[in-house]
Amino acid sequence: MKIPKSKKIYFSSDNHLGAPTRSESLPREKIFVEWLDSIKHDAEVIFLLGDLFDFWFEYKTVVPKGFVRTLGKLAELSDSGIQIYFFVGNHDLWMDDYFETELNIPVYHHPKEFEFNNKRFFIGHGDGKGPGDKGYKRMKKVFANPFSKWLYRWLHPDIGVRLAQYLSVKNKLISGKEDTKFLGEEDEWLAQYAKRKLEHKHYDYFVFGHRHLPMEIKIADKSTYFNLGDWITHFTYGVFDGEKFELKKFS
Repeated sequence: MKIPKSKKIYFSSDNHLGAPTRSESLPREKIFVEWLDSIKHDAEVIFLLGDLFDFWFEYKTVVPKGFVRTLGKLAELSDSGIQIYFFVGNHDLWMDDYFETELNIPVYHHPKEFEFNNKRFFIGHGDGKGPGDKGYKRMKKVFANPFSKWLYRWLHPDIGVRLAQYLSVKNKLISGKEDTKFLGEEDEWLAQYAKRKLEHKHYDYFVFGHRHLPMEIKIADKSTYFNLGDWITHFTYGVFDGEKFELKKFS
């Protein structure tokens, strides 16, 4: 895709709307909606890289209550012609087709390659990638299994959603909560994952979320790994203007 000179591509991740409570996340949601409103004049594409919600599960006719400000703004931007892509995170991995049918937003469950202005991007949430964390990787396989989703759907939504929200906040195995301490450029596991990907194919930019830390790590002469941070403590996002990628803070 060729990005016009007056347009930009925006990247955001890890809002965890609804956590730790709806009332406490509401001010953060309003800030995020304000950011979406502020970029609509020059956004060509918007990437949402997962964990937009602290928990999300789609029954056949029911979705979790709330988040109307965010969903309404995304619908407005999508209807205006801005292309939006959503990558599920470990908190909203049970997303199905609601975003696609209601908002015309494609949903991806695995990292994906894109090319803009001859720059090659590798984009995803980032959970379960890189070395280590074998316990979480095994847990993710269980929760990502269609049979697990089928079983969970038999719970009444009032029970299923409330139970999952509780576990998402309280239980590290369910939430996949990561230590937000910077590990060092050589030990950051998503940077190591990106380096391994470079052995097979060149990418100019690797863009992930999940770690909740804004990061820019040079992993090769012409390749950089970026982590977007979050909308909990950092309020950071990524922007590509057609020539270069930058991390910025919304205030």
